[in-house]
Amino acid sequence: MITFALISLIFLIAGFIQGLSGFGSALLAMPLLTIFIDVKVAVPLCILNSLLITSYLSFKLKDYMEMKKILPLIIGSLPGIYLGIVFLKSMESNLIKMLLGIMIILYCIYSFSSHPGPRKLHRAWAYIAGFGSGFIGTAFSAGGPPSIIYTTLTGWSKDHIKATLTGFYLVGNIIIVIAHAASGLTNTLVLKYFLASALFVISGVYLGSRVYDRTDTEGYMKIILVILMLLGIMMIGSAIDN
Repeated sequence: MITFALISLIFLIAGFIQGLSGFGSALLAMPLLTIFIDVKVAVPLCILNSLLITSYLSFKLKDYMEMKKILPLIIGSLPGIYLGIVFLKSMESNLIKMLLGIMIILYCIYSFSSHPGPRKLHRAWAYIAGFGSGFIGTAFSAGGPPSIIYTTLTGWSKDHIKATLTGFYLVGNIIIVIAHAASGLTNTLVLKYFLASALFVISGVYLGSRVYDRTDTEGYMKIILVILMLLGIMMIGSAIDN
């Protein structure tokens, strides 16, 4: 019973974070879940709740979703996913994970100190960001930063940024959920935890979205940078622990 309560609380907070920012639920939930449940249960559980979150946000943000913005990220992520699998099987990941965490933190510090404005980005950068997210997500379970940084530099409104990230993550979540189900990772225990936490994660997303609706674009960008910095710190901590 305590395990069910802790899982529900974690996903309430994780849902709030993603409802507010458009990303970050799994990266927040995974380190906490693996303290008291097996990683092979935590991963498919996180993905199921992430799919629930992105489905909810996709419906809420459907008026701001544009396939011309989302599709390049998806296409770019496919070779990144493949290379991430190859890398994961053959390379030591902790040093790379630490360097990525440091780079993310430095980018956030730079953005806070210099306030860089929107840039005229070539369309190729969308594919590069998608590739980076696919590669890092597969190799380190932390694929958000490249696509997040890309969207924050485009000059889009906060609604278009959040909708683009949500659409991109929704497609990825669907693919991973199918893969987990086909491989047998999504077992009865995972489904029990998912059913117990589903209402809490939706409640968290709803509350986070309410705060988001009251936030202007400048405030939203600051929120993104703060969460990105925290994710960078978590990546470094994960590398050190391993």
